[in-house]
Amino acid sequence: MSACLLGKKVRYDGGALSVDDQIVERWRSEGRIVSVCPEVEAGMSIPRPPAEIFQGSGKGVLNGEVDVIENDGGKVTNEFLAGASIALNLCRKFDIDIAVLAEFSPSCGSSAIYDGSFSGKQIPGMGVAAALLREHGVHVFSQYEIAKANTVLLATSS
Repeated sequence: MSACLLGKKVRYDGGALSVDDQIVERWRSEGRIVSVCPEVEAGMSIPRPPAEIFQGSGKGVLNGEVDVIENDGGKVTNEFLAGASIALNLCRKFDIDIAVLAEFSPSCGSSAIYDGSFSGKQIPGMGVAAALLREHGVHVFSQYEIAKANTVLLATSS
C-alpha cells in the first residue's frame, strides 16, 4: 500500500494522503499491509520537486518511450524505474498480489495520472510502479477502490 495513504509524510510536498477506512484498519490489524513509497525507496528526497510523466504513462516509461520530468526540467526516469522495481520486489518477497496505490501519482496512479504539463490536468493512465506491478500480475487499485480490493482479496484468499 502506498505509504502516503497510511499517513506517512512521504509525498513530494512532504505531506500525506491518510485514508480513513475500516477495511484498511482491519487489514492493518491482520498484519496484511506492507507500506512503500517507490520514490523515497529509490532515494528521492522529501520534499522533492513535483514530477509528471511527459506525454505518456507508466507503460511508456517502462518501454523506454517517455520520461518522468520534474517541474524544474530535471529528468527522474531512472529513479522512478528503480522505485517501481523495489515495489515489485516487495510484492515478490511478501507474496503480495493486491496493491492499493495513490491515484494520480506518477509512480502509483492506477487509472489516472497528470498529463505532464504541470497544469493539474488529469488523463487516463498508470504510474510507473502501478504499471510494473500490473504487468507482473499484481491487482492494482486506488485509494478510491478499497472495497473492490477487499472483494478481490477475499476471493483470492479462499
